[in-house]
Amino acid sequence: MKGFYNLAMSPKRIILMYISEVSGHRNAALAIEKALRILEPKAEILNINAFNYTNPLAEKVTNSIYMGIIKMAPGIWDYLYDNPKIVKRVERTKKKIHKANSPKLKKLFDRFNPDMVICTQAFPCGMVADYKDTYESDLSLVAVLTDYVPHSYWIYDSVNYYITPSEDVGAKLIDKGIPAHKVKPLGIPFDPKFSEPLDREKLLRKYKLNSGVPIVLIMGGGQGLGPIKTIVRTLEKAKAEIQEIVVAGTNKKLYKSLKRRIKKYKKKILLFAYAQHINELMHLADIVISKPGGVTTAEVLAKGKPMIIIKPLPGQEASNTRYLVEKGAAIKLDKPRKINLVIDELVSDSHKLNRLSIAAKNIGKPDSSLDIAKFVLKQ
Repeated sequence: MKGFYNLAMSPKRIILMYISEVSGHRNAALAIEKALRILEPKAEILNINAFNYTNPLAEKVTNSIYMGIIKMAPGIWDYLYDNPKIVKRVERTKKKIHKANSPKLKKLFDRFNPDMVICTQAFPCGMVADYKDTYESDLSLVAVLTDYVPHSYWIYDSVNYYITPSEDVGAKLIDKGIPAHKVKPLGIPFDPKFSEPLDREKLLRKYKLNSGVPIVLIMGGGQGLGPIKTIVRTLEKAKAEIQEIVVAGTNKKLYKSLKRRIKKYKKKILLFAYAQHINELMHLADIVISKPGGVTTAEVLAKGKPMIIIKPLPGQEASNTRYLVEKGAAIKLDKPRKINLVIDELVSDSHKLNRLSIAAKNIGKPDSSLDIAKFVLKQ
């Protein structure tokens, strides 16, 4: 399989672009890189935080503002997200920023001479699209959507291909005016290791978990967001015997708080900070309670795990949630203090649990990263 695409040709030169170091966008870019290196080890790949490269100070300020809005005033983000009026108003400002960044991109592209640029977030995609227009470049640009909604900030004539999470999302892009031949519904990229077979019994022994007791995995994305403390506390009321795996991510405050309290709880709880072995934890889980970030969702679907989403944030999380619920692959719960009732119902109703699992498998794309890499290498 390795080297299959290296048919007496010089190795591909590819730049991957994302924003924010702790994000699904970065994980998606890393997943594509890993898949490319599996298929073509000689490929020359540069994987960069585009926002940090062009505007390091602005990146920190923007991330702080975004997190502040999400935590303190999510309604504002709901208004801003994919609002046609806002998209139109910021168009001129966005173009000015992109034009200012074009000389930096030119230096990068002249030095690295890429065959293709792949963007897993809309901001760098816009930068490269405007660069192409400014310098009349024929550089191949691929946009990789990592959420189940094709918002308007992705739309540029200079994009050569759009890789979408599903056929449904691809159809929405076409409705927005994107030519059908540009749309490739190959899935959201995630680390190929999530699709590798694992020995469940061996993992149960590794983590000292009981094979006869349902396992609930609780996550809040890389940054450990959401009502995780409330969820863990409320699950103490669950009548069903369950085991919990809790991942706090980079949220040190959450991790320390849970670590202090865990000894007081009756349920068996395994607590992790930022875990590099989520694939193993997800493989063990019978139910996943998580934020519906695009990459996390793709991982859960590929594993065929029933998903519970609690109080999704406005914007992309709300859109992802609607998609999953409509497809029958997830349950949405607005009140975290009722999570014990939902868990009790699912544990006692194997048919409902199985229906959620089958629905997840039906829309999951377990080979998405490798399929994207194959497509890229064939161009």
